[in-house]
Amino acid sequence: MGKIVALANQKGGVGKTTTAINLAASCAVLGKKVLLVDADPQANATSGLGFDIHGANLYDCIAGRKTAAEVILKSEAVANLWLLPSSIDLVAADTELPQMEGGHRVMKNILEPVRGDFDYIFIDCSPSLGFTTVNILVAADSVMIPVQCEYFALEGLGKLLATIKKTREKLNPALAIEGFVLTMYGHNRLSNQVVGEVRKHFEELVFDTIVTRNIRLSEAPGFGMPVMLYDASATGSVNYLNLAREFIKRNTQ
Repeated sequence: MGKIVALANQKGGVGKTTTAINLAASCAVLGKKVLLVDADPQANATSGLGFDIHGANLYDCIAGRKTAAEVILKSEAVANLWLLPSSIDLVAADTELPQMEGGHRVMKNILEPVRGDFDYIFIDCSPSLGFTTVNILVAADSVMIPVQCEYFALEGLGKLLATIKKTREKLNPALAIEGFVLTMYGHNRLSNQVVGEVRKHFEELVFDTIVTRNIRLSEAPGFGMPVMLYDASATGSVNYLNLAREFIKRNTQ
């Protein structure tokens, strides 16, 4: 069965969607069958991979109108990569899910029928700790947490870790922390201080690979493609391929 990994951080602008897109694409390039689930109403992962944000999407699955298999789209640009798209309609999920029978397990029920079709399923969560994000944590095997190399990097992580702990205690005892990914690294004293603090706090949970701040990473979504297709020689391309290798190695030991 495929491993389900949620990418979460309620602090916006930390490179969460960038990591979701490029880690998924990199794992696919390395030969793994990968599904990227866009669970953010902003639908940036959907548009960032060149897909239409106005078609059938995850909200149709939540509302019971479609199954995941009916909504999943195959990437023509990246072999082994599929997308379950999002749209602005997903905003309604936070208020509708609590009213549904077994509301905490809706996302789990959506993904279970297709789980065996993939090696990895990455879920790009919205930058919040609302009911939809908790729903995703119930469905997930682990959580990957992008942390930007900025002054307020550790701010808010306590709330996310508390939410993960509460979800583990009450709804998903098997939920693990996949690891912390350091993003937006600049070659300066502040970035080095943040790297040191995160490694001190979370030790072996921090991935060795650090994603450097890179203009190509910022430009690629505007062209609807992962950075490796936009510019294979870019630092961002190398970073995410290295992260994918490290992630795969961790999950095959």
